[in-house]
Amino acid sequence: MTITISAAEARKNFSDIINKVIYGKEPVILTRRGQGVAALVSMEELKLLQQIEDYIDIEDAYKALAEPECNIPAQEFWKQLGL
Repeated sequence: MTITISAAEARKNFSDIINKVIYGKEPVILTRRGQGVAALVSMEELKLLQQIEDYIDIEDAYKALAEPECNIPAQEFWKQLGL
């Protein structure tokens, strides 16, 4: 279950919200003027999200490597960037 709370309310009850995230494993969405602006998640969830992102990056790299006409040596790429 995801909790949604205004940023102003979150400031008033920050320690309680942090405890819900840590111990209750409940993500919290912070809003401003009714719009979601940020989310608080446990470190466990953040690590999982980072692993998923890394997996997607690896899959994208494999796809790029499968297209040989698009590959150039790193030195050439850096030269094009002026590095």
